[in-house]
Amino acid sequence: MTPALITLDWGTSSLRAYLMAADGTVLDRRASGQGIMALGGATFPGVLAAVAGGWAHAHGPLPVLLSGMVGSRQGWVEARYAPCPAGLADLAAALVDVPDAPPGFGRVAVVPGVLKDEEAAPDVIRGEEVEVLGALSRLRLSDGLFVLPGTHSKWVRVREGAIATFSTYMTGEVFAALKGHTILGRMMGDGGFSPDGFRRGVEAAAGLTGGAGALLGRLFSIRALGLTGRLAEADSADFLSGLLIGAELMDATRGHEPFTLVANPALTERYEVAATRLGLPQARAPDGCGPAGQFAVAQAAGFI
Repeated sequence: MTPALITLDWGTSSLRAYLMAADGTVLDRRASGQGIMALGGATFPGVLAAVAGGWAHAHGPLPVLLSGMVGSRQGWVEARYAPCPAGLADLAAALVDVPDAPPGFGRVAVVPGVLKDEEAAPDVIRGEEVEVLGALSRLRLSDGLFVLPGTHSKWVRVREGAIATFSTYMTGEVFAALKGHTILGRMMGDGGFSPDGFRRGVEAAAGLTGGAGALLGRLFSIRALGLTGRLAEADSADFLSGLLIGAELMDATRGHEPFTLVANPALTERYEVAATRLGLPQARAPDGCGPAGQFAVAQAAGFI
């Protein structure tokens, strides 16, 4: 197959590059630890040339589509957020061209993020929107609820092929902060994964009652369970993980709505276990949603 497109998923700490054919087939891929906050003294044009310059040299001035945090204020060039609802055509129309691309490449442009512009609680995503659109393409869907687990988990609702709304849950970051910087962490072991501890945490989340503050009250019980010998140190960290993930799942799905998991295999398994324990129907999107979404945007923008 003849190469026709280069794409980069360029995040904060790393990047992944793909060489694609005109039908979206991934012909080659590369990875680097040079995320936007880890350039190590290099420049954005220099990193692009180092990662993908060989492809451009071998196959001609191929167009390049960038997505992820490379389009943030800290990135190469800021790509302003597209407002909800945002579908392929909206993202394609809002692409931002890179003014100082290295020689040897065709058009180089950045995909915008998406903004939920609500007065009380606005929210933003950057990079996940491409993965969700890729999941739609891979699964041949136009509607649904999708979650992308991570430090900041993103729950994205799609209607008629467009991102209608979404919510961010700081589950991963809250876990790290509680474990590393509060009294709860002092009673937590550093062993391997504890299935029993995680299960008990998920079940504790299912039993939360009393409104929005119930989780805050339940968190301190982790210390009390340890002090009374009801929770072993080896189980307590995963109890906390299960409690937080379970609470997220119950809130995001309203306790019953089916959803699709996208990306992050390590966390996806935990979300699957928790959802099954809570009786929540779920499915896992196939691999490759990121490059599939990039290809779909590139196609909508006339790159291909």
